Amino acid sequence: MKSAVETLSPTRAKLTVEVPFEELKPSLDAAYKKIAQQINVPGFRRGKVPPMVIDRQVGRGVVLDEAINQTLPEKYVAALQEHELTPLAQPDIEVTKLEDNELLEFTAEVDVKPDYELPDYDGIEASVDDVEVTDADVEEQVQALRERFGTLKAVERPAADGDYVTIDLKASQDGEVVDGAEAAGMSYQVGRGGMLDGLDEALTGLSAGESKTFSSELVGGDLVGQAVEVEVTVNEVQEQELPEFDDDFAQLASEFDTAEEFSADLRERLGRGKRLEQAAAARDAVLEVILDKVSIPLPETLVTEELNSRRQNIEQQLMMAGMTMEKYLEDEGQTIEEFEADLERRVRDAIAAQFILDDIAKKEEFGIDQAELSEHLVRRAQQSGQDPQEFANHMFEHNHIPELVQEILRGKALSTIVEAAVVKDASGNVVELKNLRPDGTIGEPEAEAASEGEAEAASEGDDA
Repeated sequence: MKSAVETLSPTRAKLTVEVPFEELKPSLDAAYKKIAQQINVPGFRRGKVPPMVIDRQVGRGVVLDEAINQTLPEKYVAALQEHELTPLAQPDIEVTKLEDNELLEFTAEVDVKPDYELPDYDGIEASVDDVEVTDADVEEQVQALRERFGTLKAVERPAADGDYVTIDLKASQDGEVVDGAEAAGMSYQVGRGGMLDGLDEALTGLSAGESKTFSSELVGGDLVGQAVEVEVTVNEVQEQELPEFDDDFAQLASEFDTAEEFSADLRERLGRGKRLEQAAAARDAVLEVILDKVSIPLPETLVTEELNSRRQNIEQQLMMAGMTMEKYLEDEGQTIEEFEADLERRVRDAIAAQFILDDIAKKEEFGIDQAELSEHLVRRAQQSGQDPQEFANHMFEHNHIPELVQEILRGKALSTIVEAAVVKDASGNVVELKNLRPDGTIGEPEAEAASEGEAEAASEGDDA
């Protein structure tokens, strides 16, 4: 086999491959055997039909097509390896020359991983915000706990912000009630939002037995996003009575004896959570520094596919949440042009980051074991709300395991560059990342822990 490569662009190559007919012979023999099993020829047993008879009965061209279809994938992969090309999509293959008993020639155009110089990632410097737990943060947690243990009491007064009401809803369009747009005896907290635009304003000031009509847009059903008139009727108004945050409450809601101890624990937990958030921000910041160090040409077809996929996922999530794209953009304070530009920037950064992390994993010669793969499968299953065994079976059946392996290797590569980086918070303190545990606590450095263990063992030996 002889092959040549033509660079069409930094991300697309054209391979021209010549295959001598002697290299096609194993595939030709296999093609004759396969066809011999499929045809009936008087005087010959099935599977024993000679090639010359098959040529007369079926045609030499059919045999050649079968042989070529078997040969092309193998020769295409061999040409990729010869020229050290990494394909990023399925190739466009064309047979350009076929001389029976002489030569097969084909071309393959394919998007390939671009060449670039991997930037130095040792000792990268990045910055993140401080970890700060304010009194307001603690108070928010306390308030949420008090509401969880709160009780409701019916009141004879108009509904106000924070009250719970039992309501009936009915939406109409052009004087006709919209099918499926009625609800009775529904509980709702005034001011909570996230249901119908205008509902909180309509409820405020209504007493039990009173109704009000307001204009809004449907958030679900076939008429989602269309303007309707909504009539809301209040059946009951209840106010929430919250328990005092004192020692009795601490003993009820936790394992602590005093409110002071409970507050200190809440502050510590919040600190651990914010430390994990800071670590995630550090990973993003370090990766951003690396991306700024290099310019990687990207295949536009790959960018377009990823853009379409992410756009579709966003639209599906909005539909499940009963929200239109227009409403989402309004809440985010973005125009459609700004949204598209931001989405494309994130997609391009994500693809470039994958190239970089793949190359770091290759350079560092990372590997994975079965335990790591199993742990990753379980974590991915939990994230998607699926049974781990069913998720694993699906991944194996649909050949998605290589993708999961690549995810693990990229995670290792990212951890390597983040742990080697110097990340400081806004106050100039170095952020501890290498010894950060999954629960947000800081563990002892492995070297120090090992040294302490050896010292203790030596001390015990001396005492003996």
